[in-house]
This record gives sequence, structure tokens and C-alpha cells, in this order.
Amino acid sequence: MKVLAIETATLAGSIAIVDDAEGLIGEAGINVKIAHAERLMPSIVWLLGSSGISIKEIDVFAVSIGPGSFTGLRIGLSTVKGLAFATDKPIIPVPTLDAFARNIPFCRHLICPMLDARKNEVYAALYRWDNDGCTKIMPEIVISPGDLLKNISEPVVFTGEGSKIYKNLISELLETKAVFAPLSKMSPSASTVAEIAIEKVKQGIITDPVGLVPLYIRKSEAEIHWQG
Repeated sequence: MKVLAIETATLAGSIAIVDDAEGLIGEAGINVKIAHAERLMPSIVWLLGSSGISIKEIDVFAVSIGPGSFTGLRIGLSTVKGLAFATDKPIIPVPTLDAFARNIPFCRHLICPMLDARKNEVYAALYRWDNDGCTKIMPEIVISPGDLLKNISEPVVFTGEGSKIYKNLISELLETKAVFAPLSKMSPSASTVAEIAIEKVKQGIITDPVGLVPLYIRKSEAEIHWQG
């Protein structure tokens, strides 16, 4: 089973092709400050060509569904929907923070992926590795870093752009309980999105692409102003 996965929840986007038998075939970062829309499809074409794989050989498309950048999530999902409809292949949505936590395998501490949500808030969740794999013990929320940290009383590995922005506050409040992931693990990874998608397919979890929408958690500024 070959999976093409797309991760565009942050500026440090990536795409990957993973085979459940062969493992990682190829992965490319698309860390750009210009819109993902200008780089995403050319990067997909390049990765397929470099891997010697035709789009027709892809069995499943996977996409990081959020939370994260509203624009990035919309671009990633619309791109995957276009590819899936053109090839008549399924789409597997993967929560961004679920895939993010997989970047730190078999960790003995809690794991807290933290993305910048602006307005002095972060998107965050808490995970723990156990015999069942990486288990989410606190669902995705948008919250001020201070409110999040005051409820933590054990060692935690922090990762993500939010943890870099609020590193001083985290260190001040948690002291030695705070551990920060290395720079190479500070961004979401399309390959871990693909890994989770493979597990979902094998469990028979398939999503109807028609009603598939990003997991925003918070309303966009446009929605807030429109409703106001």
C-alpha cells in the first residue's frame, strides 16, 4: 500500500510517500514563507518523479487535517481532494498534533505538541506512549500557554513553533519538568501522517471526502467578522 501524505499545517510543510511494506520511499520539505499553493503541486510532481512512482500507483492519500494555519490547511485539503477525485482513491485525514507527537517515539515523558495560534494562544494536546502506542490523553485545544502549563505537574517534552515562542515562559513555570525536542523534531512530518493513515486503513477507517473539512478548533477572523 503506497500512501502520499501532505502536511501543510505550518510554514514548515512537507510531503512524503510511504509504503507499508517498504517503509519511507521519499520525503521533501517545503518550508517557505510564500503560499503553499505556489509550491505544493510542483513539489508533489517532483517527489513522484524522483521516486519513480506514477500518481496511479498511489493507493491512499493522507492529509494533515489540523489544527494549524487556516490557509495552509485549506490548500493541503483541496489539493488532496483534487488528487483523490482524479484517481478515485480514498483520503485519510490525520489530526496534525497526533502526527506531531509521533516524531518523538517511545518517550517516557508526556509529549506536548504546541503550535502558535496567535492572539497569545497555542494549539496544544498531550500524549503518552504506552503499550498501545502513542495515546492522546488531552484532546486538541486552543489555550493561553499559562493556562495550559498550570495544569501540568510532571515532565513533558515540548515541540512545535509554539514551544519555541513561549520557551522562556515554559522554562520559568515548569523548571526542570520542561524538556524541549531537538530542532529536527520541531516541525510536523508528512511521513508520520502517512504512518497513521496506514494504520487507519488497516483498521477499516475510511472517511467520505465530500464532507471533509479542516479541524480548525478556532473560527477564522473572516468568520468572526461575518457573524458579528
